[in-house]
Amino acid sequence: MLDVMRTVAVLAYDGMSPFHLSVPCLVFGNQRDDRYDVLVCAEEPGSLRTNAGFGLTVDHGLEAMERADVVVLPSWHPGRAASGVLIDAIRRAHERGATVVGLCIGAFLVAASGIADGREVVTHWRWAERLQALYPELAVRADVLWSDLGDLITSAGTAASLDCCLHLVRAHHGVEYAEQLARDIVVAPHRSGSQAQYIPVPVPPDPTDDVIEKAMVWARARLDQPVSLDEWAGAVALSRRTFTRQFRARTGSSGQAWLLRQRLDRARLLLETTDHPIERVAGESGFGSSAALRHHFHAVLGTTPQRHRQEFAV
Repeated sequence: MLDVMRTVAVLAYDGMSPFHLSVPCLVFGNQRDDRYDVLVCAEEPGSLRTNAGFGLTVDHGLEAMERADVVVLPSWHPGRAASGVLIDAIRRAHERGATVVGLCIGAFLVAASGIADGREVVTHWRWAERLQALYPELAVRADVLWSDLGDLITSAGTAASLDCCLHLVRAHHGVEYAEQLARDIVVAPHRSGSQAQYIPVPVPPDPTDDVIEKAMVWARARLDQPVSLDEWAGAVALSRRTFTRQFRARTGSSGQAWLLRQRLDRARLLLETTDHPIERVAGESGFGSSAALRHHFHAVLGTTPQRHRQEFAV
């Protein structure tokens, strides 16, 4: 696949957290082969303060949004009213076809722009109630990590922002490339957007006591085989009921939903990196048949295995 250079405009503003700004710059700017051109921009370029005791110098104004393929709003002050100039810049970029990404409380800017009216928006659980009160026309979610509506992507807090940006890289350049990038910046290669934001599970006193992590390792080694819930629970010496409860508490997902995502990622990787027939890809990723693989591809990813291969084959 011929990769297209994409321009990413990332908004900076006076008094922002540099950590929030660093997330999209790290993910989209950490490229060894120039797949993204990252432009940090501000309504008034020049010297900006941060809340961390040091300043920033921003070279680009909001005109960067006029030519961006992706506009990232990495955060905002919930109590600060956005200027008409900034709101207009976001709206024009969206109308032109740019993907707008609101990370964490950047969802407040998304909401203020009106581009999400009547639609779903994700934000940090701590700010969700306030956002919903200010913008009752939105469907505000605080129970998932991120949401991708195609032209609009929103996410929860900082760690979820990393997941969200990696999801966009995966959509642009495929699983293998996104996993290489995740390894470079030492983060988990994939957390599903449907995972819960806040999972109140205690950290095991000894990592070797984490039976759910052991169960995940066991299942990943057997993605090409049928895995029943009873067999899976038995592999870590738990009853089916206890395993199901602990797995959801640990991951925010059911075991079968997690396993399906692992198999889809295995299938995507095989499609990108091999010329195996679709039937073989289905077998090696645990779907059993090409029909089952096509069904789940369409249901979860909105595409077909063949089209995915055409777009992302190395």
